[in-house]
Amino acid sequence: MNKLLMSTGLRWIWLILVILVLDINSKYLIMKHYSLGESISIVSFVNFTYVHNSGAAFGFFANKDGWQRWFLCIISVVISVSLLVIMYNLKHQERLFNMGYAMIIGGALGNLFDRIMYGVVIDFIDFYIGNWHYPNFNVADSSICIGTILIILKDFCRHSGD
Repeated sequence: MNKLLMSTGLRWIWLILVILVLDINSKYLIMKHYSLGESISIVSFVNFTYVHNSGAAFGFFANKDGWQRWFLCIISVVISVSLLVIMYNLKHQERLFNMGYAMIIGGALGNLFDRIMYGVVIDFIDFYIGNWHYPNFNVADSSICIGTILIILKDFCRHSGD
C-alpha cells in the first residue's frame, strides 16, 4: 500500500506539512513578540503588522455575527479533503498540480488551525506602495495564492497546444 501511495500525488504531503509548520510558527512568533496592532517596518514596502481577521480573504465575511468562523472551517475541511482526493488520483510526476494542491491544502489548514484555536486568523504581512496598502496576509494566504497560480499556469500550459 505504501508503494501505491508513493506513486500518487499524496507523495507531496510533505509540502503540506512544511507549509503548515512555517505558517503556525510564523504566527506564533508574531503573537509572542508583537502587540495586536503593532507595526514594524521590515523593508521599504513591507511591514509586519499584527492583526486579527475574523473573515476570509480581504476581510470578506469579517463583520458578521460569528457564524463565519465555523462556516469557513467547514469550507477549509471540504476543500482540503477534495484536493487530497484529487492528489490521490494524480500521478506523483504531475509536479506542478500536486505542488499547487499541496500549497492550497497547507494554507487552508494553517488558517483553519487559527480559526479553531483563536477564533480569528492571524495576519501580519503588510505590503504597500506609498499610501496604498494591500490587505494584511500571512504565510498560509501566500501559499494558497502561489498554489493557485501554479495550477492555473500548469493547466494553461497543458491546453496551450490544443
